Amino acid sequence: MRIYHNQLDNTLNQGFKPIWLVFGDELWQKNDALEKIKLHAKKQGFDEIIRFSIDDKFDWDELFQEYQSMSLFSSLRIIEIEFTSGKIGDNGAKGVAQLLTLLHQDIQLIFHGPKLDAATQKRKWFKSLEAAGCFVPLYDMDAKQLKQWLNNQARQLQLTLQPDVINLMAELFEGNLPALGQELQKLSILFSQQAVSIEEAEQLFIKQAKFNSFQLIDTLLIGDLKKCLTMLDQMQHDGSALGQLVWVVHKEISQLYAMLEQIEQGNNINDIFKQYRIWDKKKPLYQHALKHITLSHAEQALARLAQVDLLSKTSSDFNAFILLSDVFISLFHDTISQNFSLDYEYN
Repeated sequence: MRIYHNQLDNTLNQGFKPIWLVFGDELWQKNDALEKIKLHAKKQGFDEIIRFSIDDKFDWDELFQEYQSMSLFSSLRIIEIEFTSGKIGDNGAKGVAQLLTLLHQDIQLIFHGPKLDAATQKRKWFKSLEAAGCFVPLYDMDAKQLKQWLNNQARQLQLTLQPDVINLMAELFEGNLPALGQELQKLSILFSQQAVSIEEAEQLFIKQAKFNSFQLIDTLLIGDLKKCLTMLDQMQHDGSALGQLVWVVHKEISQLYAMLEQIEQGNNINDIFKQYRIWDKKKPLYQHALKHITLSHAEQALARLAQVDLLSKTSSDFNAFILLSDVFISLFHDTISQNFSLDYEYN
């Protein structure tokens, strides 16, 4: 069984599930899901929690012994198992298979860890766990989902937020759900059930938006250059590693260039998406990019990116994040930016 995070409350009330799988990198949703699952289990009498951390070298006999042992403190126990990665090896796959033969209603198993790639989710050991329990994959929220989440959280906290406040919070805290959750708690304490105006909100909020390179790439693909520049500025402020960012951008533009070449050769877009393993959720982003970026634009952007990489490694007189913004502009507006010089000093 597989559900979204916002379906968790209803699913918990549908009856006991011996296994919960909570995987993803979005910290607030992960902590919230684990807290709700454990709280629900405690209400059913599962008072004791035992924790394990698993990698590809883990001794699964330790887990089996704990699972089969009698507890001195409680007949109903929660065993929480954190995966340090999705790679558990052959030994781990055998361990999962054996564990599935031992399931009973006195033990609540909770597996959690970082985001799992598609290949791991298709492995036999993981599909067996999912079939025996419930999988809650956690995804970053887009702007629309974030506003819906904000409205739901405000309703639970009995907060009255004007639409302008919702929009402001979504813009300031996109990519940083834990900070957004804290700000909502703060508002609920300060305003209780009073309406929060945009003026009051602006005075209280500190901009804490945190972005990663994958969110930046998604924003670039849809051509929202203004937001890209805002994200680059925030990423520089947060101390993001430029070298890693340049690598991700180069990889993405190189892929766009290769896809555009195939389109020029008359290849079918769906075949191209299949070749490059573009997920259904990402297809609209790539469709927009491939429609608005030309082969020459991509070529020029790659050339400028190479210059940025060189300058960032050989000179401290340049703000490489500003130079990177020039690369983004050239990808969509090459005719305007082709005469821009990257050879300028940053003061």
